[in-house]
Amino acid sequence: MQSFDLPALEDNITLQSICDFASTLCDTPIALVSFVEATRQWFAARAGLIARETPREQSFCAYAMLGEDIMVVPDARRDARFKDNPLVTGEPHIRFYAGAPLISEDGIQLGALCVIDSQPRADLTAAQRQGLKVLAANIMLLLSSRRSRRVSDRQLDEREAKFRVLADAMPQMVWSTRPDGFHDYYNARWYEYTGMEPGSTDGGGWNGMFHPDDQDRAWSVWRHSLESGDPYEIEYRLRNSHGEYRWTLGRALPIRDKSGAITRWFGTCTDIHEQKMLQAQREVVAQELSHRIKNIFSVITGLISFSTRHHPEARDVANDLRDRIMALGRAHDFVRPHSEASRPQAGQNSLMGMLRELLNAYVERVHIEGEDVTIDDRSATPLALVFHELATNAAKYGSLSALDGAVHLRCETDRQSVRLEWREMGGPTIAQPAKAGFGTELIELSAIRQLSGKIAREWNSDGLRLNLTIPCSSLHRAPVSAPTP
Repeated sequence: MQSFDLPALEDNITLQSICDFASTLCDTPIALVSFVEATRQWFAARAGLIARETPREQSFCAYAMLGEDIMVVPDARRDARFKDNPLVTGEPHIRFYAGAPLISEDGIQLGALCVIDSQPRADLTAAQRQGLKVLAANIMLLLSSRRSRRVSDRQLDEREAKFRVLADAMPQMVWSTRPDGFHDYYNARWYEYTGMEPGSTDGGGWNGMFHPDDQDRAWSVWRHSLESGDPYEIEYRLRNSHGEYRWTLGRALPIRDKSGAITRWFGTCTDIHEQKMLQAQREVVAQELSHRIKNIFSVITGLISFSTRHHPEARDVANDLRDRIMALGRAHDFVRPHSEASRPQAGQNSLMGMLRELLNAYVERVHIEGEDVTIDDRSATPLALVFHELATNAAKYGSLSALDGAVHLRCETDRQSVRLEWREMGGPTIAQPAKAGFGTELIELSAIRQLSGKIAREWNSDGLRLNLTIPCSSLHRAPVSAPTP
């Protein structure tokens, strides 16, 4: 007989039930589920018979399994194949035999489901024959299901073994959890890195490996991912086998079934301590350089003030120059690298935040509204010059020179370009100057040449109205994409 997955112990109860029912259905004292091998036949289930197996040469079922239909022997004493069989001449004195073959889908002949009587019979009834076939088909369905389970289990074991080999070879720490977040797997790298005993960090034991200041935050982020299904990502300090806390990047993604339900979480822990230390050093250097640049602005404005003492005739020009330099300094201070203590409340890439910082002196009279857009250090300088000049001119000649005058500054964007409207109201009557001054030329230089923008002016009787349109690409650099492999 060819190889086939025969029933395991857990399937015997089902086979015995089938066997018992076959005996009742056919009204015979004996029923057997027989599997025929090279030298023997053995009974996976039996009713009315004590023997567990017999030699193959005595097997009726070895003949029954060769056919496709039920084999019926009305009286074994009159059948040349069986009249001298010890099972006929002796116990259990077989006379009548009916066997339904057990054949797998791929043609493997396994044995038969048979019923036996010690009294001769002409045949089974039509209902009994049909019932015996159905019972035999159910036995094969049970065996096929068992075989599929064994193949699936074997494939699953192979995949799990491959996963463990791959996970243990990775430089990262790899972990996995049940859908509820219970940690039940870590790779060898985790135990090597942390120095913990296998199994000691299962469940929630992992959190005790984190720095005390990071534990509540780590739990909070992890709970959010479990409740929402969002990817898990966090930086924390993890204790290594030497008792040192090192910065680590933790990431995890959920695995979902076809219905979308989470079946597992798989995550990694990556040591990023050296990168964090290098980043911290760079931030310190950047802050120091930026601080020195800020000091340079202060030195220049100080030199200008000092020079005007000896050349009072240049005081007006010097004051204008000093104010422009101070405006540039405020723009630089807004976008420069900051420590946590010195960082502005507004986002350092916020156009609205930079404008409010720049026009802070006119806070009660300059109303800023509209959509915020992203800027960077490259665009902050020309923007500062443009709006410093507009505010200075408004304070000298326009709406801010009057007690009730005001400026409305509005920002709109269509994601391709940004439109800034500067509208003065309540000031003295003005007219278009006959000749463009230095401030106007400075606005043109900053807005058009440096920002690739367009300017439109309206010299209304109640104040200047200026529209500045700038491409978004001029306000902030596009993010750098990773190279395509």
